[in-house]
Amino acid sequence: MDPHMLRILEYDRILGILEEQASSETGKAAIRRLTPVGEPGEAGHMLASTTEGMDVIRLKGGVSLSGVKDIKGAVDRAWLGSVLSASDLLKAAGTARAGRMVESLLASIDEESAELPILRELTGRLTDLKPLAREIDSAIDEDARVVDDASPELARIRRSMIQLQGSIRATLDQMIKSSHNQKMLQDPIITQRNDRYVIPVKVEYRSAFGGLVHDQSASGQTLFIEPESVVHQNNRLRELELEEEREVEKILAQLTGKVAEAGDALLSNLSILTELDVIFAKAEMGRVLKGVCPAINTEGVVSLKKARHPLIDPNQVVPIDVEMGRDYRAIIVTGPNTGGKTVTLKTVGLLSLMAQSGMPIPAEEGSILPVFSGVFADIGDEQSIEQNLSTFSGHMTNIIRILDRIDERSLVLMDELGAGTDPTEGAALAVAILEHILAKGCRLVATTHYNELKVFAHSRKGVINASVEFDVETLRPTYRLLIGVPGRSNAFDIARRLGLSQEVVDVARSQLSTEENHLEEMITGLASDRRIADEERADAERLRVEAEKLRREFADKLEAWEEEKGRLREAARREAKSLVTRTKREADEVLKELREWAKARPQDLKEHRLIEAKKRLDEAEPETDILRHDGVANGKLRRKIQVGDEVFVRSFGRKGQVTEDLGNGEFQVQIGSMKMKAAEETLEWKSSPHPAKEDTGYTSYRRQSADVRHELDLRGKMVDEAIPEIDKYLDNALLAGYPKVSLIHGKGTGALRTGVQKFLQRHPRVKEFRLGGQGEGGSGVTVVELR
Repeated sequence: MDPHMLRILEYDRILGILEEQASSETGKAAIRRLTPVGEPGEAGHMLASTTEGMDVIRLKGGVSLSGVKDIKGAVDRAWLGSVLSASDLLKAAGTARAGRMVESLLASIDEESAELPILRELTGRLTDLKPLAREIDSAIDEDARVVDDASPELARIRRSMIQLQGSIRATLDQMIKSSHNQKMLQDPIITQRNDRYVIPVKVEYRSAFGGLVHDQSASGQTLFIEPESVVHQNNRLRELELEEEREVEKILAQLTGKVAEAGDALLSNLSILTELDVIFAKAEMGRVLKGVCPAINTEGVVSLKKARHPLIDPNQVVPIDVEMGRDYRAIIVTGPNTGGKTVTLKTVGLLSLMAQSGMPIPAEEGSILPVFSGVFADIGDEQSIEQNLSTFSGHMTNIIRILDRIDERSLVLMDELGAGTDPTEGAALAVAILEHILAKGCRLVATTHYNELKVFAHSRKGVINASVEFDVETLRPTYRLLIGVPGRSNAFDIARRLGLSQEVVDVARSQLSTEENHLEEMITGLASDRRIADEERADAERLRVEAEKLRREFADKLEAWEEEKGRLREAARREAKSLVTRTKREADEVLKELREWAKARPQDLKEHRLIEAKKRLDEAEPETDILRHDGVANGKLRRKIQVGDEVFVRSFGRKGQVTEDLGNGEFQVQIGSMKMKAAEETLEWKSSPHPAKEDTGYTSYRRQSADVRHELDLRGKMVDEAIPEIDKYLDNALLAGYPKVSLIHGKGTGALRTGVQKFLQRHPRVKEFRLGGQGEGGSGVTVVELR
């Protein structure tokens, strides 16, 4: 990509935002060198890796690789035999630890939650350098100081130093506390000069106070003297300090050797970790910008949905929809100044550069972009004072350079094409330039004020008019992009609203040619029709949303009513059963008393009369199964259950399929992958694969998994239409042995998606569900995993 074009589109500012998201030195440096790629495969791979990074951040939060340092120079010095400093060794340890940290992070993410093939492949190439990091950390603390336990010899030396320092301080402490010496001391303190312990002595007592003078105060009134009694101890302390330095150097040399041995692995890990940091920085940028990774296509199709310029305050920017590359390859944008035409150009260009750099773009799901071989822009005042070029000359110089370099895979952005010269000649030149660009097969977005270009876009195949909307009532632009509607200059309306008399405005209008007046009237009509259509569409959408809400509320109430009805039925059944049980118990007690009475008076009562009485009591028992009465179930005649029938198992609360008649009124029923035995009275017939017959001949039935698809298309259905279809489909999918299926509900308003997912939340055979990922349909599809 041409650096000049990148600068025009403010790509460097985007890199600045991205660099803020990186956590490592090397990641920030790599981002500063980042440029858009020109191959679809490479751009697609980068966007796929960014999508995986966004999944990781969604599941685990931010990922910090601040421990990764630029250790290439340190490794090179280690290879050359130099001894690395403690801080360089700490950087090597931090880089070694970071690799293990990322591996552990990805390992903690279940592949069912996120597959992450690119990130897992990258981390799989990391070498485990945890032993090196552990060895360095055990010898050097976080302040880059070699610890006492780094070696037994270093521990011995430092113990001796501490003991000797204590002895020196004790000796000097006695001296400064002595009443004889206090009058000779400037201050009763112990200090150091040239790494030796001294005391401050007044200059007039130099001769009375023996020892070595190491320093003098600025005023000359104080001498810093090392008393003779501690000279030997200070000498010994200095010897120990030199021994300490040699031992520390030895330890650092040993650790440097370890770094040199692992040098290739360290540099390889550094490269991979830098790439990972850039990926996670892009993913974090997507969260900051509320962006998505667009789909990449090779057909040159641009489809930006609710796209926003990433450098404009998100609370102020107005999203735009841009479609190009299918029915038309070029868009001519017209409208008033400061209306957002240039922002539209920069949004299309900058978002294309971001996508080709693997960055998420601030747009909605479903956005599509091609990979351009180059993005060429002529935006703003390109005149050069040094070259003594006018505004027009500056633009033309830039345009000529662009025309020499474009090909069929280029994106060309031109602001105020043909401006800066005679309007008639400028318009003619602009049309010629546009024809040349279109002949090359490029994708083109241009802004203009010329009516001739509006007519050109209206009549030229593959070109469409667009405009930025302007509110004449408020005299302010709305910044909305209207595709298919040419813009008006609005000069007359604005002048009238500002106070210019209607008479003057009418005279001005009369100066326009018939064709120009006709064009303005056409534009006015189109804008009015577009506004009316937008309002009617908004009203229709509002009514549709209200209707969907009412339907959803009705479905929820109906469901609640069905649940309440079932609860009341069950309560009534239990109460009736309790009543019957109590009645039978009382009847048994009565019969018992009758038998006892009969034994006492056998001549008055016969046994067969007791049996008849008991039978009459049994026959008097009320029916307690409210779902079954005289062969009626739920108001419908019960149908004889056969093998292959779909039934509802009341005791289990699920639908299943009868696979075998076990005799004696019992059947084997398969519910998903589970088989169970159920009595006929616990089954409710739902449907049959074969017509009912009067004869009792044997009929076999076997479900073929090929009859059940891996996906169910629900688009165009209402929620209450879709729920029964989903319920039956999931049962069939379970019987077919599918572990995972897809429900296609489309995006739309999201009402159908919400209804479907609410039903799935309470379905007992649904293990979990999620929205489709990239390549699975995105938010238009729900992927369901079955138990």
